[in-house]
Amino acid sequence: MKILIVINDAPYGDDRPYNALRTAMTLQKEHDNVSVKVFLFADAIFCAKSDQKTSDGQYNIERMIKSILSHGAEVKVCSSCAAVRGINESDLIPNVQLSNMKEFTQWVIDCDKILSF
Repeated sequence: MKILIVINDAPYGDDRPYNALRTAMTLQKEHDNVSVKVFLFADAIFCAKSDQKTSDGQYNIERMIKSILSHGAEVKVCSSCAAVRGINESDLIPNVQLSNMKEFTQWVIDCDKILSF
């Protein structure tokens, strides 16, 4: 089964990105037959920014994204959302890629389920 997770909110503004990535991690851990894809829009593109510094005891979105990547997830960032926010591919966590609406809509067609956070 292919599951697409769409995130729209900034990584530390509320818990939506955290909950989305916890969901992705649990899907990967508990279900061998699941393929996870994550697409970041709007301020959620900052979830994929490398070198995030968080306080001790606070969750770290960068580490969560690296975890899902290491377990086979694909993570893409809306390139127009990134451009307007001054983010380019060199600012992103390794293996996270810039993408576009054409690829996003193809993922929508290809995936069995879509979760939006």
